[in-house]
Amino acid sequence: MTAPRQADVSRDRPREEQSALPLGDDPAPTTHLLAERVLEPSRALVATDLAPPALGAVERLIQFAYRLGVPASALTLPMGRTESMRILATVDSPLSGDRAAGVALRAGHFLVHGVKAPIGQMDFASNTRLTAPFERVVHGYAWLRDLAGCTTRDQAAPVANRIHAAWLDANPRPGKGRAWEVELVGHRLLAWLVHAPLIMGSEPLRGRTLTAIEDGARWLDRHVGQAQDRLGEVAGWVGIVAAGLLLPGGKPRRIFGESGLARALGELTAEDGGVLSRSPIAQMEAIALLVDLVACYAALDRDPPQALTAMKALLVPPLLSLLHGEGGLGSWQGANAVPTERVAALVAASGVRTRPLKDVRHWGYQRVATRAAVLHFDAAPPPLPRHARAGCASTLAFEFSSRGERLIVNCGGAATAGGQVPVRIEQGLRGTAAHSTLVLDESNSTAVLLKGQIGMGVKEVEIDRRQIETGRGTATRLDATHDGYASRYGLLHRRILVLRDDGTELLGEDILTPQGKRGKRGKIAFAIRFHCGRGVELRLGEDGRGATMLLPGGQHWQFRLGHECDGELAIDESIWVDGQGRPQPIQQLVIQGMTSRSGGSFSWLLKQMG
Repeated sequence: MTAPRQADVSRDRPREEQSALPLGDDPAPTTHLLAERVLEPSRALVATDLAPPALGAVERLIQFAYRLGVPASALTLPMGRTESMRILATVDSPLSGDRAAGVALRAGHFLVHGVKAPIGQMDFASNTRLTAPFERVVHGYAWLRDLAGCTTRDQAAPVANRIHAAWLDANPRPGKGRAWEVELVGHRLLAWLVHAPLIMGSEPLRGRTLTAIEDGARWLDRHVGQAQDRLGEVAGWVGIVAAGLLLPGGKPRRIFGESGLARALGELTAEDGGVLSRSPIAQMEAIALLVDLVACYAALDRDPPQALTAMKALLVPPLLSLLHGEGGLGSWQGANAVPTERVAALVAASGVRTRPLKDVRHWGYQRVATRAAVLHFDAAPPPLPRHARAGCASTLAFEFSSRGERLIVNCGGAATAGGQVPVRIEQGLRGTAAHSTLVLDESNSTAVLLKGQIGMGVKEVEIDRRQIETGRGTATRLDATHDGYASRYGLLHRRILVLRDDGTELLGEDILTPQGKRGKRGKIAFAIRFHCGRGVELRLGEDGRGATMLLPGGQHWQFRLGHECDGELAIDESIWVDGQGRPQPIQQLVIQGMTSRSGGSFSWLLKQMG
């Protein structure tokens, strides 16, 4: 596949184009700092190849015949013999659900990102218009895990049977509508198989459920290639493989599914294991699918294919790279700040023991971690349209935390729109202004379209990462440039971030350079936004060139503009979507003004006091 390119270009950059940004009180410009190490250039967002399980001649013949539509029974059973439908094993998944959502179900409500909906008033029909979060819960059966994790089976089963029977009544056979999107069918089928004891209590319901499972598996056999994106296709293939494992005579379906799943997983991820949607929420979903599927293999005392084990191990390190010091997830590509407990539970369930990646260059994120601080930097184009889910124009935005407290964040949460986050602000949360970066003329660096899609904008990001000597110790220097504003305004946005290795100073410079040899005449409005973490108290300095930042835990930071930074510093309101999908009021620092269309430079410093 082709993808936007990232390259290391700093070694070829003319000396006069280098930043003149000082570190702290040191007057020495960064061009005078000695580079200890330059990371090698690499391609960006290249799909990973995963080989399907090796098959013998007989298995290849079975796979070929099943793909052509020959029934599994004709390939596995003697002529004229049938086998009764049943589930062959009980699955013990290590994944846990949302306990609060499970308790709400027992009380008679769905609870989705803080919004309650009475079960008795829910219309389960496939053609009913639900918001995306409710579709995932209701039609994807995400509620079943929540219910299973909040109480005993005996107490959960009556509630599960009631909801499940209502859904089957509204959807007696495969049809059309959102309930029959490949991704939701895959999730639903997997949930039915993993949590079968909860939904097969009475004899009539057991028979209806087994019929629905077989119907859903056959539907996926025919439609799995029609998924809206690769993650949806992976969910469909996972459902097929699970059905092949846990239903009688399932060997042909399992062989068929394992081959398709290996291919889909290879097309889902970049070389370093990051999903091509660049969404940490999608990354978590992919891991959870594989954890449940591996549990299906374990229920039959069967080893999963090596490709699944390898992919599970590949998916976890990139996810860890977007964790802040307290263990919660950063707000990138529509994700909300998923809390520590949920991420830790998923990683523990995966069984993968690893460390975060620092330079996830293929996925597009840079991580710099010191003893006290963590910096995340988006140094890549947004995802390609065919991969985007809640695609955000966030290129060159950053998040920063110190001693487990978030100092600079992005608004995040577009993927949770339809819960407490209103759908009407979903596009705004995906825009450049909702991220801690520079905005020109109040426009997005990449066009934000409806239904999570993105349009034209950033095509290429050049990135250089190196360790430098400052004369006062060492620091990590990130230098990146994007072309998102080049076609409209003839300007490139370059951002340099320098984080001292003790985590007490973060130096930044945003530079606008003309794309050609000559810049255009006139001026253009700019704004550089720094959305501050929840509970951070801001106060402007008397000279209007700085601000104090008091964190909830007592840390005291100072923000200062550089001497040559031509812009007004102001405090404005903002929002941040928390780990439960609830929008929280926060504040933001904004450097704003007019700058020449021939270019400009704006330096700033974040420094811990005391």
